[in-house]
Amino acid sequence: MGLKKEKMKINWGTGIVIGMALFISFIMYLVINMLTDTKFDHDLVTEEYYQKELHYQEEIDAENNAFSLEKNISDRRVKDGWLVEFPKNLELSKISGNLNFYRPSNAKLDFNIPLELTSHQIFIADKNLVNGRWNINIHWEYEETPYLYKNEIVY
Repeated sequence: MGLKKEKMKINWGTGIVIGMALFISFIMYLVINMLTDTKFDHDLVTEEYYQKELHYQEEIDAENNAFSLEKNISDRRVKDGWLVEFPKNLELSKISGNLNFYRPSNAKLDFNIPLELTSHQIFIADKNLVNGRWNINIHWEYEETPYLYKNEIVY
């Protein structure tokens, strides 16, 4: 009265079907993961690219104005963040504009700082910057002349 265990044998055709089903399941998992995971979200550089294109010559002129300055804006990494320095020969009360830190890989990290200078330096703390690539754009005016400073940095 012994019970014999029979080994289940898998036909080669059944093995191929099981292999294909596993492969398709794996590919579906990857596709669903890529579509739902937020780390794979990529934003457009700008939503209003056509309007921005219309004002591109103004940007070129403002950038050329900045290059014609005796001393342009400078920026550098410091111990606890990033430092942006305006030329010391400019009168602070005549400077107005906007400092923009743009993160190409994540629009949620972008931030703007209006220029209300009390010093020739602006300090951006570590807590505002994530490691990686950033674009710094400073649109500013001095005595009603537009200027533009651009720099790509890796923090």
